[in-house]
Amino acid sequence: MSRLINVREPLFDGHGRRIGDLRVSVTDRCNFRCQYCMPAEGLPWLERSEILTFEEVERLVSMFVSMGVGDVRLTGGEPLVRRDFPQLVAMLSAIDGLNDLSVTTNGFLLERDAAALVGAGMQRVNVSIDSLQRDKFFEMTRRDALPQVLRGLDALAQHPEVHPIKVNAVAMRGLTEGEAVRFAEFARSTSFQVRFIEFMPLDADHAWSADSVLPGDELRALIHAVHPLEELPREPSATARVFRFTDGQGEIGFINPVSEPFCADCNRVRLTAEGKLRTCLFSLHETDLREPLRSGASDEELETLIRNAVWRKELKHHVGEKGFRQPARSMSAIGG
Repeated sequence: MSRLINVREPLFDGHGRRIGDLRVSVTDRCNFRCQYCMPAEGLPWLERSEILTFEEVERLVSMFVSMGVGDVRLTGGEPLVRRDFPQLVAMLSAIDGLNDLSVTTNGFLLERDAAALVGAGMQRVNVSIDSLQRDKFFEMTRRDALPQVLRGLDALAQHPEVHPIKVNAVAMRGLTEGEAVRFAEFARSTSFQVRFIEFMPLDADHAWSADSVLPGDELRALIHAVHPLEELPREPSATARVFRFTDGQGEIGFINPVSEPFCADCNRVRLTAEGKLRTCLFSLHETDLREPLRSGASDEELETLIRNAVWRKELKHHVGEKGFRQPARSMSAIGG
């Protein structure tokens, strides 16, 4: 049964970009310790009382949808470690006007949860797999979990209504070059679209450097030399440049936020697990929505807070430029 909303004016930032995509982190906790995101010993977790309840998430998502946001992606941390997560998916999928509800996961719990998530209304899934070699996967994630993740991917593939299923790999210099053709052949032999994401300065260890970035064009050249590629038209506000293999056997994508920023038509904002609105992955400022929400703010007051924050959305992220400052939060605390 759909949850009806009051339709409001569309949401624009101060640069004229219409906001249509909301990323919602449902937890900062994760069962992996990926080296590009989190220290081996983990991070201090938020207290349960600090994290938005399902009802609070539903209210805020409904507010954004009423202002024209049609795409919502649920992230973490690792969203599937949030207790009763399929219940939240069901609550959000019932919001009238929400066109696309997707999840980004490390896949470790997908074998357990795939059927429940699909039944709840999940439409698309991105699964993070940084290596198809068990030892390299362990090196990247600090967890010996590749077989379980691949079983989860297969469990998800049993549900054709979830489409497309994308496999995301963070590309790091010295680790990913040898994976390029292997991932291409994985994309060619399955129904999954593989996408490489350039390593970004969002690691908790602050070990990122420009030298550790493996540019998408370099990866594409490695693949093209073995399996020729042709580029597909880029959709407005898309993060990936997508290529198909010229023989028609599948697709592969490259998300290049460092070497080829796509800020000009960015239509995304983010909500952290404790209710902070971020207008860019690399924002140095946040807007607290949780405390007004819990203090009895009306929908009109929340709308004003959201519009004012989004109006100040950054023009671009400045990664690689002189004076760039890495945000205090790591990727796991922001939401992927």
